Amino acid sequence: MTASYFIDKFEMLPHPEGGFYKEVYRSEGTIPKEVLGKEFSGDRNYATGIYYLLKSENFSAFHKINQDETWHYYSGSPVIVHTIDKEGNYHTQEVGLEGDAIPQYVVPAGVWFAATVKDENTFSFVGCTVAPGFDFEDFQLAERNYLVQEYPKHEEIITKLTR
Repeated sequence: MTASYFIDKFEMLPHPEGGFYKEVYRSEGTIPKEVLGKEFSGDRNYATGIYYLLKSENFSAFHKINQDETWHYYSGSPVIVHTIDKEGNYHTQEVGLEGDAIPQYVVPAGVWFAATVKDENTFSFVGCTVAPGFDFEDFQLAERNYLVQEYPKHEEIITKLTR
């Protein structure tokens, strides 16, 4: 199966961070803003889920959200999730089924993260589950100069994975 197969089959759209996505789940129930905390601008669904596809010639740019995000591997090359935590530590985690990869990985709320495809000339097809549910109000795409100023020792990877 090719990247085009998945993009067409699931009617995936370009994602602002890079790659393609299709929302496939949004819970009916909602959590009221009053119990979520100040970082949320309104009510949120209990959880949301998307299919996400990333081609090796592209990348998911550094961004962060207000919720935990779980990545689930489905098909293609493993995906490498890059994180810079709140203390400024850089980490990578391979999500897949080969070698030391793991099939599921959680990025904690408020952590900067990006993704790349492990193997050249291929793609990664994964799912992402967010709880409380995702809303673009909670999405912040990294501004390169700001992130480099905050984490200068990671300038090389930040420059590589921002637009």
